[in-house]
Amino acid sequence: MTAVSLELLPRSTVLTPGPGRKRTTEELKAIAEEAGRRFDDRGLYGNHGEIDPAEVLAWAGETFGDALAVACSMANTVVPEMTAQYAPGVDVLFLDTSYHFPETVGVRDALAATPGLNVVDVRSPATREEHEAALGPRPYETDPEMCCRLRKVEPLDAALSGYEAWITGLRRVDTDHRAGAAMVEWDEKHSMIKINPLVAWTMERVHDYAAEHGCLLNPLLDDGYPSIGCEPCTRRVEAGADPRSGRWAGSSKTECGIHL
Repeated sequence: MTAVSLELLPRSTVLTPGPGRKRTTEELKAIAEEAGRRFDDRGLYGNHGEIDPAEVLAWAGETFGDALAVACSMANTVVPEMTAQYAPGVDVLFLDTSYHFPETVGVRDALAATPGLNVVDVRSPATREEHEAALGPRPYETDPEMCCRLRKVEPLDAALSGYEAWITGLRRVDTDHRAGAAMVEWDEKHSMIKINPLVAWTMERVHDYAAEHGCLLNPLLDDGYPSIGCEPCTRRVEAGADPRSGRWAGSSKTECGIHL
């Protein structure tokens, strides 16, 4: 395989992002500050349900309309299905890295068939083969930081530029880095508002909600994969082990870079 210069790879998304931003950065910051106070649950940490995620999502749908997007890894569909109740037709951004498990793609396809949701595949404009030509075979092993940057971080950064706010499934218990996350916060990296409606929930609470409301769960969750990323970078974990210990196993890497 002939090596390709990394600088020659196309580096912006080929997708048309959302409807564009109607408000200035200063206006969005003011909205984030006010909402951050309104939905500040950090004094209630551990008592999930005292601030209902539905209240946050109803506010988000009313405030941002079609300038709102949901990011979903397809480990489950709780957040997009919750959001669609208050923002019908909401864009659901799925990072199609071309390294996903078939089960993950299956959840994506099933969610795309759900009324009230618009699944948008966010991809790098450079193909998997082009990246491997530039980085070498198995870039997820030789340079996982760069692999995540090219296949996940940069495409999402470009896609989010067309929205004013994005909703995530981030939870405080996931990693130490996420422990201080708020329900609504200013996302300095993307100059937009970040909404984490399930931030105080445990994974058990997420699964209970999915079972009660018929939301999809990735079948890998019942096959030893409590945290699911790209197939080459995700391993099964032993019962009782850190749920994210199967991500980038054997390295110090714990985040792909999206939430950093």
